[in-house]
Amino acid sequence: MIRPLAILASPLVFLGLAGCEPVPASNPRPGVVSVPQSVASIAAPYQDVTTARLKPEDGCFWYLHQGPVETTELPLRTADGSPICTRPQG
Repeated sequence: MIRPLAILASPLVFLGLAGCEPVPASNPRPGVVSVPQSVASIAAPYQDVTTARLKPEDGCFWYLHQGPVETTELPLRTADGSPICTRPQG
């Protein structure tokens, strides 16, 4: 009884997953520019500086962290945890 049910459910699961497509990496985001080498050299190594951008609202660099469930924009930080900004933070 379970086997026929699994056979019938398989196409439904496949169809449900077929709608989930990754966002292409080549899709440009507004404001994304290559960070200066001086910024990349002080950024902690676990961060993706290729996705970093400078936010005019706070004057700091932010990057996209791709986690297992979602992609989140996080502040770019030095190895000691300080944010990398173009102006002093208050």
